[in-house]
Amino acid sequence: MVTLSQVVRFHELGGPSVLLLEQRAVPVQAEDEVLIKVMAIGLNRADKMFRTGQYLEKARLPSMLGFEAVGTVVACGASVTGFAAGDMVGVVPGFEVGRYGTYAEHALIPASHVLPQPAGLSPTEAAGLWMAYLTAYGGLVEAGRTGSGDWVAITAASSSVGLAAIQIARRVGARPIAITLTSAKREALLAAGAEAVISTTEESLDERLRALAPDGLQCVFDAVGGPQVAVLADAMARRGTIVVHGALSPEPTPFPLKLALKRSLSLRGFVYTEVTEDPDALQRARAFIKLGIETGFLRPHIDKVFPLRDVVAAHEYLESNQQFGKIVMTV
Repeated sequence: MVTLSQVVRFHELGGPSVLLLEQRAVPVQAEDEVLIKVMAIGLNRADKMFRTGQYLEKARLPSMLGFEAVGTVVACGASVTGFAAGDMVGVVPGFEVGRYGTYAEHALIPASHVLPQPAGLSPTEAAGLWMAYLTAYGGLVEAGRTGSGDWVAITAASSSVGLAAIQIARRVGARPIAITLTSAKREALLAAGAEAVISTTEESLDERLRALAPDGLQCVFDAVGGPQVAVLADAMARRGTIVVHGALSPEPTPFPLKLALKRSLSLRGFVYTEVTEDPDALQRARAFIKLGIETGFLRPHIDKVFPLRDVVAAHEYLESNQQFGKIVMTV
């Protein structure tokens, strides 16, 4: 008798309504894969970009979806070592999403993208761990070289990656400035650890940055890109680094050449796979995140939880930009 399992797929690019909850036979793992019974799934802005054809990887229809999840091991391929049935594991992004998506009751994942789940988090919290914290750690610590006493500006600060970045900046002794559109989330961002909050539709970004960090920013962790990069560059200290990890702005991103020459600035793109594809960097990230959880410095902020059957509603909420932190689906 074939056992059926739920999976979310889309057969065309488009809005949330293209996401369909379907039935399939429980998949069978290949030699280098792990079969996971999914408990919770973390949503990311990249999910929307993938669904609409705007992500770096292009979907081959019909396509699966989902970058991260947490669950228990059901079975392992013949060449897989280090895992056993019943182990609690997290799914680390970096695999082919359309083939190995996590929006499912049972997910097949390459063993290279499965990690033992650190203790101290609920499954819902754990589902929001790896994408946000690997991105923030890699961008701030590995690429941005952020250290004690540094002023750091973080755009899209109320996102799950932005909140992770605030926590990580605090963990290394830096002083994070949260940049957001309106003042609606100001108090929540201050409570989350931001040294200060700038609302770009209500205040002058340039003036506020100069007042807060008169000697300049050592690092900018930017999810937006676009013309605002020039304003951020003007607030940088000598030898500062602008790390752009997202492209929320639909406008072109200028390279501030004269400022870069004058102050020896670096502007670089960053994607989490810089960490996941480098074993040494991934090991450093895992150790940093594990210690942060154990000591209470790092903890994902979960905004809202949906059941998998409400995947369309979850994506509609994702697109609303109302969330403060992570959206999670449970299975």
